[in-house]
Amino acid sequence: MHSVFGTILLVTLAFSGATTMAAGAAPVAQSLRPQARPAQAPTVPQKAPEPATPAPVRGTDAAAGASIAAAALAAISPPTQTAAPSRSPANAVTRSLRPQERPDTFTADIVLASERVSTANAGFDRWIKGFQSRARAKGIRPEVLNRAFRGVRYNTSVIQKDRNQSEFTKQIWDYLDSAASPVRVKNGQSALRKHGRVLDRIEAKYGVEKEVVAAIWGLESAYGEHRGNIHIIEALATLAYDGRRGAFFEAQLIAALQILQSGDVAPRNMTGSWAGAMGHTQFIPTSYLSFAVDFTGDGKRDIWSDNPADALASTAAYLQRSGWTKGQPWGVEVRLPRGFNHAAARRDNKRSPADWAAMGVRDVNGRVVPNYGRASILLPAGSAGAAFMIFDNFAAIEKYNKADAYVIGVGHLSDRLKGGPAIQASWPRGYKPLSFNEKKEMQRRLKRKGFDVEKIDGIIGPNTINAIRAFQNSVGATPDGFPSQDLMKLLKR
Repeated sequence: MHSVFGTILLVTLAFSGATTMAAGAAPVAQSLRPQARPAQAPTVPQKAPEPATPAPVRGTDAAAGASIAAAALAAISPPTQTAAPSRSPANAVTRSLRPQERPDTFTADIVLASERVSTANAGFDRWIKGFQSRARAKGIRPEVLNRAFRGVRYNTSVIQKDRNQSEFTKQIWDYLDSAASPVRVKNGQSALRKHGRVLDRIEAKYGVEKEVVAAIWGLESAYGEHRGNIHIIEALATLAYDGRRGAFFEAQLIAALQILQSGDVAPRNMTGSWAGAMGHTQFIPTSYLSFAVDFTGDGKRDIWSDNPADALASTAAYLQRSGWTKGQPWGVEVRLPRGFNHAAARRDNKRSPADWAAMGVRDVNGRVVPNYGRASILLPAGSAGAAFMIFDNFAAIEKYNKADAYVIGVGHLSDRLKGGPAIQASWPRGYKPLSFNEKKEMQRRLKRKGFDVEKIDGIIGPNTINAIRAFQNSVGATPDGFPSQDLMKLLKR
């Protein structure tokens, strides 16, 4: 929903590193949105334990929130914005599984008030004065600015999380283990029962299956358990002043002020992740302005409160406007025949399921995949892992967050919530992924050998994958586009 970023995988989807949080007596799964680093979450009784799993991420905007979702893999999930009742330390909670690199998809760590490190900063104070002048020129009223910036200071913990994003690498199989863990599935089915009536109404209005909406909810905030409690204006102002992605965050800050000016939420209740993602399904401010809806009819688009109706309906509205087709799967796990030409597994190579069947591609039960529309073959872990036939709804979820791992996580969790099976194929577990610096070295070596790599940035996007495939073809290796240690060995010859 929030993806505002490109198609880059910060933590390349099949290759990021996993984290598990030891839980107490009954830990609760946190959101699966990727995070800057592990955060201790408040405990919640009567919930089954679930390991924390930071998600893969792709672009810079993704981590921020809903519209950020397109960028995926560096975000961290936030806690609830309203003061939570005291909870027993015996029950640990896990965090968001949203992938990230963005703020596009970055989820923020849960930051309790005691962890906030806001400091006096004369340069920041001067920047605020200049920004307020620009905001007034864009129609923000002085009284709104005064209320919004009351008590705002430079937040060093936000900068630290932003700087730490690229440290996370997680294997896709580890991410998916957490995204569709037994606990997350169980808690999701409980959420479907508890909120079944409103989810049925949302599905009827927007044409998006309730399990898909619930899956996004589960990955973004662990079904509302971790919505984030960082002051959004302070976080966005800090990031805009910092300047690394200043223009993006200043635009988000203006949008956040427009939300406050509309009266949908008070400044003290506008809380979320360190990168600006808000509410049950982690919308960034610009996505909120574009897609948030007042489903309850109370005159406010309230994605922050304990009632998730507006947030869930807004997520469905986001997917609807992103081209969702009801009844079409996001993808189907398939088996490839021996001798399959892996170069055909490209997003731009779309064929009907019947055409793929003629090439020997079948579902895991050996049947021809029904004709849900034109599809391509995705190999998120290269030739050694699972294969999926993906349809247009895959791209609709991508608008929310562009990381393949996130999209597969949402799709697979939604299938599990419907009673579907776990992924059947084995993964190349134990594989050592390339580090961020190794990915940059790989890109340099590809470029030196004459293969088209646009940027040496450590991000494995479509351009780098195509260059890898071209190199693999040139040396007679399987052209699966997977950035592996084996690939590095070939490049070093």
